[in-house]
Amino acid sequence: MRKEGYQIPQVEFVFRENSEFFTRTSADLFDGKRVIIFSLPGAFTPTCSAYQLPGFEEKYDEFASLGIDAIYCISVNDGFVMNAWAKDQNIEKVKLVPDGNAHFTRSMGYLVRKSNLGFGERSWRYAAIVDDRIIEKLFVEDGIRDNADTDPYEVSTPENVLKYLKSLAIPLMQ
Repeated sequence: MRKEGYQIPQVEFVFRENSEFFTRTSADLFDGKRVIIFSLPGAFTPTCSAYQLPGFEEKYDEFASLGIDAIYCISVNDGFVMNAWAKDQNIEKVKLVPDGNAHFTRSMGYLVRKSNLGFGERSWRYAAIVDDRIIEKLFVEDGIRDNADTDPYEVSTPENVLKYLKSLAIPLMQ
């Protein structure tokens, strides 16, 4: 499992745009940037669609004012699903990143089985601040395990990530 201070995995992500497949590497997405990533069990699922994704979208400008260059939602779903979900949710600022082969999620150490729900392998819910490919801060939900009977959503919320970033901000002198 990747920890704070470790480098994120170097993988290729397969996107789908304009009827074409194309790849972007971890370096393409993360080099020279301070970004937030959040990963979740799946597109179109209740907590992900009602709270986590829209919460990061709504607070995007506030995150940007605190030095965040981009926000990526990474899920073990393909590009078609991620594009449809972004459209369904009217997402314009957060970039949805398909990890259809789970290479990133597996390498991060957060791939879990959710076969008890018919999901197969998916990501455990977490968020992270990544600075130039180095994990600065992790927000991992408790109880990571295969076939969990719960799907906690307390630690990886946009509000918690924002609270952390605000705690680092130096107040302006009056």
